[in-house]
Amino acid sequence: MNSKLYIGGIPYTSTNEDLKAHFGAAGTVVSAQIIIDKMTNRSKGFGFVEMSSDEEAQKAIEMFHDQEFQGRRLTVNVARPLAPREDRPRRAF
Repeated sequence: MNSKLYIGGIPYTSTNEDLKAHFGAAGTVVSAQIIIDKMTNRSKGFGFVEMSSDEEAQKAIEMFHDQEFQGRRLTVNVARPLAPREDRPRRAF
């Protein structure tokens, strides 16, 4: 298993610190990152949390998947590696 978790359903007003504090109940959080839209500089509503061990990551999944966090239900899964993009023609601007 991987100790990096995908977190979906994050409230748009949440901060990285909120996420880190919340997941700290399951163990040591190495990093917590909410993904930000480059154009609007606002949260995209998902992010990643890295726990210090696989056991803590599994505990976090059990504790927080489908549970409420600041008014929204979280989706917590093991993060998958980013798949390479298919070759496609570049757009000309």
